[in-house]
Amino acid sequence: MTSPNPGSEHEGLVIRDNRRIDPETGKVREGAGKGAGQAPPAAPAEEPAPASGAGSGAAADLAAQLAERTADLQRLQAEYANYRKRVERDRVVVREQAVAGVLGEFLPVLDDIGRARDHGELTGGFAKVSEALETTVSKLGLATYGTKGDPFDPTVHEALMHSYSTEVTEPTCVEILQPGYRLGDRVLRPARVAVAEPEEPAAGGTGSGSEAGEAPADPEDN
Repeated sequence: MTSPNPGSEHEGLVIRDNRRIDPETGKVREGAGKGAGQAPPAAPAEEPAPASGAGSGAAADLAAQLAERTADLQRLQAEYANYRKRVERDRVVVREQAVAGVLGEFLPVLDDIGRARDHGELTGGFAKVSEALETTVSKLGLATYGTKGDPFDPTVHEALMHSYSTEVTEPTCVEILQPGYRLGDRVLRPARVAVAEPEEPAAGGTGSGSEAGEAPADPEDN
């Protein structure tokens, strides 16, 4: 009995040595571990996309916070602007009060200078000093007022004398006894004046008897 060909049993069978270390040389083989049947590395898993509802809610929260912070900043800015205006206004008032207090002490001196000028005594060095003083107080805002013929105004005039005159049609300052002084809109001292009013109308008497409209007498009894 003839035995079959020994090589026929392994026909189509291929044997590959995939060992990493060569048993004969003891060295690492090139390309070891990269077999044809080795599966490629798996791709990293993708992160799931956030849900649309969650994203819109976060955006709405950010918008609300931004609006709140903006409103806070606007409120702080308005409060600071009001604070600056109030401080500036108070500073102006304090300055005016201080200047008015100082200028008020100079009014008697200015009155003496005016009387000396009226009497022709304002000459020499005294005249120069007086002019310098008047110029200085004018720069600080002090102004005089009160002129003969001005209508009488009790808010800025002080009547020291009173009379009647046919030459006026309303209460009028006919003489300035002392000039008034004001600092801006503030009156430091009212002008002291003599006031004349229109002449009083003559008092008319009423007639008597029949002219006064007496009732007629009753007829005599028969």
